[in-house]
Amino acid sequence: MSSYNTSIKVTEFIVNGLDTTERPLVVGAVTLFIFVLSILANSVNIFVIIYDKKFHKPMYLLICNLAVVDIMYTSSSSPTMIGVLVAGVKTISYVPCLIQMFAINLGAVMEMFALAVMAFDRLLAVGCPFQYHIYLTNARTIVLTYILWIVGCACVAVLPATVIPLPHCSTVLKYTFCSHASIIRTTCVDPNYYFNLFAIITFFPLFFTFSFICLSYIGILFFVKLSSDSDKKKMGSTCLSHLIVVTCYYFPVFILSLLTRIGVVLTLEARNGLVIGSILGPSLVNPFVYCLRTAEIKNKIISLLKNVQVSQ
Repeated sequence: MSSYNTSIKVTEFIVNGLDTTERPLVVGAVTLFIFVLSILANSVNIFVIIYDKKFHKPMYLLICNLAVVDIMYTSSSSPTMIGVLVAGVKTISYVPCLIQMFAINLGAVMEMFALAVMAFDRLLAVGCPFQYHIYLTNARTIVLTYILWIVGCACVAVLPATVIPLPHCSTVLKYTFCSHASIIRTTCVDPNYYFNLFAIITFFPLFFTFSFICLSYIGILFFVKLSSDSDKKKMGSTCLSHLIVVTCYYFPVFILSLLTRIGVVLTLEARNGLVIGSILGPSLVNPFVYCLRTAEIKNKIISLLKNVQVSQ
């Protein structure tokens, strides 16, 4: 009861998780560069896929969805970090902070869903190449994508719903942006229950999507064994891009989760580095992986650039 009596009305939060950063302008400039490059690269992939009707196929629609997720994921947190590091703007209003928390967690969940669906797409392409376009049509791909977005929003909506009623005893956010943990630490309640709730909510999509991806690749390996050498090379090339983006996303997430679960106390700088890397890394790597390793997209971009140069 005393905690509620001493609670304060919060209109804005102060972000101080980057206060100990050495050379904040340099770090901010690098973050800004990666952010802008990521937005441009993902936007180019989206534009090329939407612009050219020959890319209106399930695989490319899923790549387009991943690019949309990446734009949302990196845009949800990067502007706040850049504002703190470059412009020295350390405050964020209450409602935008909650929206940012929702968007960041939705981006994380949708990244998992997108990668899992893309693994299923590769399994169908390798295991049922002749029936692939019968099983996975454009309409089914779009409906499946919509369903996953609805499920993702429903899962993540629990977080702001549990935070809003809580009283606040502080306005200082310990970390680099409006994460669930940083907001909970500003409240007057015991945070352990809410940390455990967050762990449960994030565990299920993380566990099931990663398990589904692993099972998909076990199936792919089974079909590869039965294929000829030329088909094996083609299948390997088809799946390598997806494996790269899966590793890029899940590796820092698992490292951070593992270190937290086994009780390793990370410094604020180390934790911030892992969190920022898990957000900016995939959003930057994914579009370049699919652009450079997917011949059709790469050739189309080169063709568009040549046309631009000729028109000038």
